[in-house]
Formats: sequence, C-alpha cells, structure tokens
Amino acid sequence: MLDPNLIRTKTEFVKKGIANKGVDASIVDEFLKVDEKRKGMIKEIDELRHKRKVLSEEIGKRIANGKDTEETKEEVRNIGKQIKEKEKDFNELNRQFKNILLRIPNIPHSSVPYGKNEIDNRVVKRWGDIKDFDFEPRPHWEIAEKLGIIDFKRAAKISGARFYVLKGMGAKLERALISWMIDLHVEKHGYKEIFPPFLINRDSMIGTGQLPKFEDDMYHCGKDDLFLDPTAEVPVTNLHRDEILKEEDLPIKYVAYTACFRREAGAAGKDTRGIIRVHQFNKVEMVRFVKPEESYKQLEELIDNAEDVLRLLNIPYQLKQMCTGDLGFTAAMKFDPEAYMPAQDRYVEISSCSNFEDFQARRANIRYRTKSGELRYVHTLNGSGLAVGRTMAAILENYQQKDGSVLIPEVLQKYVGTDRITAEN
Repeated sequence: MLDPNLIRTKTEFVKKGIANKGVDASIVDEFLKVDEKRKGMIKEIDELRHKRKVLSEEIGKRIANGKDTEETKEEVRNIGKQIKEKEKDFNELNRQFKNILLRIPNIPHSSVPYGKNEIDNRVVKRWGDIKDFDFEPRPHWEIAEKLGIIDFKRAAKISGARFYVLKGMGAKLERALISWMIDLHVEKHGYKEIFPPFLINRDSMIGTGQLPKFEDDMYHCGKDDLFLDPTAEVPVTNLHRDEILKEEDLPIKYVAYTACFRREAGAAGKDTRGIIRVHQFNKVEMVRFVKPEESYKQLEELIDNAEDVLRLLNIPYQLKQMCTGDLGFTAAMKFDPEAYMPAQDRYVEISSCSNFEDFQARRANIRYRTKSGELRYVHTLNGSGLAVGRTMAAILENYQQKDGSVLIPEVLQKYVGTDRITAEN
C-alpha cells in the first residue's frame, strides 16, 4: 500500500499517478475524508481520556480530604461509557480507513510511459532468429495431441474447460523444464530454492496485493478461509511478513516452483485453445527483497535472468515495457518477456518482471534495519522464470519438425533423456 503521509502531503501527485493507471482518483478523496474523521475522533477520545484521568486524580484528593466523591465518580463512569462508544465507532472508521488504503493502487515510476491499455505497451528489445519453416507450422495443441502427450477431453471430463492432462513425454518435458529452470536460477543466478505451501491464508493474500481487489479471481476454500496459490510470488514474499531483516543480508533472492490456480474471470474468449490461458498451470518464480536505492538495478538483473531461460532454450522473444494503464494494481514498473509462437505468428507473454518498490512491503510489514539502526521498508521484486506450460508450448511450436516430431533443446536433453519427442516414445 502507499504511505498514508504521501497521500496526505502530495495528494495531486498521487491522484495523477492513479489516474494514469486508469483508476478513478476519487478514491483518494474518499481516503482523505475518512482520514480527517479518524483524526478528529482520535482527538475526541484522547480528550475524554485526559478528562477521565484528571477526574480520577480529583477523586483521590477528595477521598484524602474526606470529601464526597459520588458525583465525580458518576461523571467518570459516564465518560467511560462515552469512550467505549466512541472507540466502537473509531474501530469501524479505522476498518474503513484500512480498506480504502488497501484499494488504492501503486503509483507508476516516473519513467514509465503513459498509455491507456496493452495497445500502448512498448517493445524495447527483440532477440533470436525466427525460423523459416519449409512447411506450415502447426499450433502447439495440435502437435501435442498428434504426439499423444496431451489430453484435453479427459481433463474436461475430470475438471471442466481450460484444464489439460499431460501424458508420457509431455509430463516428462514439463517436469524437466521445472527442474532445469530451478537448477539454472540456483546454480547460475544465485537464488535460494524454496518449496512453499500451495494454500495461502488471507493475510498473505492481502500482503502481496491480491486481496481485497482480486478476490473474485481466486479459488477460495471457504471452510478454512484459504486460497489456492495464484503464483509463488504470494507465499514466497510472505516468508518475511512482519519481519525485520538485516541490511547485510540484502538482497535476498528466492526461486520457487508452484502450481498456480486462477479463474481467469477477466479473460473470456482469450486463448481458448491450447495451454496458454488455463485455470491450473505450473510456474517457476523469482522473488527479491532489496534495498530501495538498488531496486531498479536489481530489476534489470531479474529481467535478464528471465531472458536467460529463453536464450538458453534458443526461443526467439521480445521484451515489452508495460505502459501506465497496463501495469496492474501493485507494480511501479513492469516488463514482459514474450516468446514467439510460429503457428500464431505472434509473441506471447511468458513472464512478467515487476518492481513493487515498498508497496507490498508496507502491506506485509517487511522492513530492514540499516547499519545505523534505522528501520526502512524493503523493495520487493518478482518475475516468472518462466511460466512452464507456455514455455512447453513455445518449444513445441519452435522445435516442431515436418514429420510431426519435436526436437528437444540441447540444455534439456539430459533432463528429458532424449533429443526428440516422437509418437513412438
């Protein structure tokens, strides 16, 4: 969340930042109105407490002097009742205050280009040579079905639309991608591996910004008030919720595999075929806790780590910077590496790399103590390294052969145990 003092002292700056994200800036006025009432009520309660204290001291003096105290005691009791009622009203007002604050999005970094939606995003880099096929390239779902490594019909029977079952070499390739990505990020990029729970409590979902805004997009287990993990960013970032870290331990770099679960409620009609947009998928996620003054350099490194996966797989990609209107609720800056899909002749998002600055840290209360003893909020960053299903789709389309087989990228061959997938294996 934003620093309340920033909203109070730089109101127009905050309003402009929110408006640039396409959010109604009147929420700032709503916050300030409740904030003013809240401050007034705090003053009233403090004055009543002070008056009760003075009268209580007066009772002591009257008792010592043998004077009657009943009238004063009655006044003290009445003040106590007033305080209790006002504290009840304050608690409700404070709940409103926190709820509004949690619904105010992060402000874009000043260098983020203005734009209304994804159409205004900017391609800042392209890498790799797009293969010139001597046949009509097939989409990944058609390739996978002909190879017998995926089953959409039986997945629909088990769970419904937008699920899939991987079989044989499909399941093995998925598992190989997860293992290789984790090994790469640990051994080459210096991350520490984490294997977190897939069920997340409400406080953790609030901490990273999924709640309260996106509750309808989450799978919720009502009996236990737990949510199915939408991304490893949530449990991994919350590892340090309500903790004070040491400056000398920063940056902290974690990498984690989790299954991810999303309703995709706002994606009706998009990528309905294949495994690009589904309700359950696997992802390898990178998370960093860093000092504020280093966070944008750290973001560059994080992006390069995600790109390195694509480079080593030799999959052509582009890097796109999100404009203000497509940044999302929590990010101050975001870049999306996108893999090229030959059959569709387009680039598809395969990772998102974001700097949240101190937005998540304030929500989750993650701070560090400087060497001078000062407490400061960390900056948090995260990025997919990569979305596993989409990476498999990119491999199937970019490495497909005329005979229907699919070559395995060299870096994966020892994990898969072969150099190609055919209908026979």
